[in-house]
Amino acid sequence: MVRTRFCEVFGVEHPIVQGGMQWVGRAGLVAAVANAGGLGFITALTQPTPEDLAKEIARCRELTDKPFGVNLTILPSINPPPYAEYRDVIVDSGIPVVETAGFNPAEHLPAFRAGGVKVLHKCTSVRHAVKAQELGVDGISIDGFECAGHPGEDDIPGLVLIPAAAGKITIPMIASGGFGDARGLVAALALGADGINMGTRFMATAEAPVHDSVKQRLVEATERDTDLIFRPLRNTARVARNAISGEVVSVLDKGGQFEDVRELVAGARGRKVFETGDLDLGIWTAGLVQGIIHDIPTVAELISRIVTEAGELIQGRLAAMVRSAE
Repeated sequence: MVRTRFCEVFGVEHPIVQGGMQWVGRAGLVAAVANAGGLGFITALTQPTPEDLAKEIARCRELTDKPFGVNLTILPSINPPPYAEYRDVIVDSGIPVVETAGFNPAEHLPAFRAGGVKVLHKCTSVRHAVKAQELGVDGISIDGFECAGHPGEDDIPGLVLIPAAAGKITIPMIASGGFGDARGLVAALALGADGINMGTRFMATAEAPVHDSVKQRLVEATERDTDLIFRPLRNTARVARNAISGEVVSVLDKGGQFEDVRELVAGARGRKVFETGDLDLGIWTAGLVQGIIHDIPTVAELISRIVTEAGELIQGRLAAMVRSAE
């Protein structure tokens, strides 16, 4: 058993988080994580409307009586979704914890505080983590350059980012980006984190609501099989390497603009990858951690394996390396 202050503050058994993932963070996966003792997040914006989010929360509660959360990612948009309405559903549904990401969550914090909702804010830099702590969030998720999705523009990997943040963060902090097994959990704890967040690793589980071809691709892929798209636009995203990602990189490297790749990167196409298993149909996210994914276990098997092997590593191999001065 590995317990940290993250477990105490957020009310979970194990310091393992399944963060929000567009099209993936649905009731079945989230409930499986909760039942296994971790903290799972329904992805709010995967649901078409706030009313649909309320229904998805209700479905999750039919599958688990353990705590789970909702991810609310706030991003700039010409026609933004009704963030306040999604926020109000989270509060009114009695969700105990929200994972915020993207833009500064300040405008939403008063409502979350009033509703008794703890806030775990995802950051990709130390300065943003410090700012979020000053705003009064309850925990930080620090996201290294290895991660899937948006790693920020600083290109700082977890080996440096985690201890750099740990030196300035006093609230519970989990490490994200590149984590998928017990070795990663132990390393994160040694670097100063209080737990780990996993996204890509949870995609390769029996309960993940994605096509089996996607899961098998994660098993077969190496750590070299991702692309960084939108680099010239200063909106970098790490995605699984396929024909579409290669085309996007080529167009933008030659001076193209977002309008030139808009149709290629449409979210509806990425969603169809997960639904149909056609891996070249659109853009879909995957992290470098796919290089250490070798099977497709159930969520319960994965979490149990991680916490059991982490305890064995700490008490066995690492303890055996410590010798007294005598």
